[in-house]
Amino acid sequence: MTLSASAFSPGHLSGYFRPVYGSVPAQTGSLGAGIVIEEGVTATLWPASETQVTVERRDPRTGKTVEVLGSSPPVTHLLSRLGVTARVRTVCTLPIGAGFGLSAAALLSTAIAADALFDLGLSDSGWAGLAHETEITFHTGLGDVAACLGGGRDCRKGPGIDAPIERSFDLTDPLCAIVFSPLPSPGVLVSPDAMEKVTLAFPGRCPRDAEDFFRLSRQFAEKSGLITPEVHMALEVCDRAGVPATMTMLGNGIFACGREAPSLLSPLGDVFLLHPARDGAHLIGVNA
Repeated sequence: MTLSASAFSPGHLSGYFRPVYGSVPAQTGSLGAGIVIEEGVTATLWPASETQVTVERRDPRTGKTVEVLGSSPPVTHLLSRLGVTARVRTVCTLPIGAGFGLSAAALLSTAIAADALFDLGLSDSGWAGLAHETEITFHTGLGDVAACLGGGRDCRKGPGIDAPIERSFDLTDPLCAIVFSPLPSPGVLVSPDAMEKVTLAFPGRCPRDAEDFFRLSRQFAEKSGLITPEVHMALEVCDRAGVPATMTMLGNGIFACGREAPSLLSPLGDVFLLHPARDGAHLIGVNA
């Protein structure tokens, strides 16, 4: 059997955030609140003479591949920083670039698998720090890496992976999301005007409970100026039915909470069922 290693990282729904820009990537990131979800990324690595990355998205119902990308510059950069070359396959079931924290999940799962495959001997903060650094370098996220190190409903109190994070496990109702089109994070995260509005919209505190999380997230979405016409329409549908919902940050879609949410949103497009995660990123195993 060919030597390989696999790891998994959950995804992340960001409800609201405030960017923090430090002099180095470790001090750069975001404060904010979100929900870690079981739907994330599995990365499998094999030793290779040069790095090759394949990104697969599979249908969550049938398991069939529906999208394949032949490269991932952030993952390639991460392996270079780790000083290794490998053939990498990442697999997910959610749309890419739609606000589900999949870039962070891909980097975390790749870093964990590479550490095990090549016996790098990194600490948790070692591989997580490099994943966070890569997110900052490529402007694909600010706080998702830190959030995905654990499960639950998170509230990040500082930038980087070492800042305190409150985690609550109080979400009992199911979650679902709908996506209208990709909203690439780099275009928003490098816009001074967009980030100024985001900073002003930040509520400045952690949610008291799950209900408060959706309330604060919705207020943030409205004030940030990021809501698109499609998102506005979907949120109005949820409002009329009394279903808690907010915009995915950053993505052109919404996520909602409640048993009636999937049937309510299904006329608007494909609905993705989501599940709050209990655990963070971890090694699946090494096959020798």
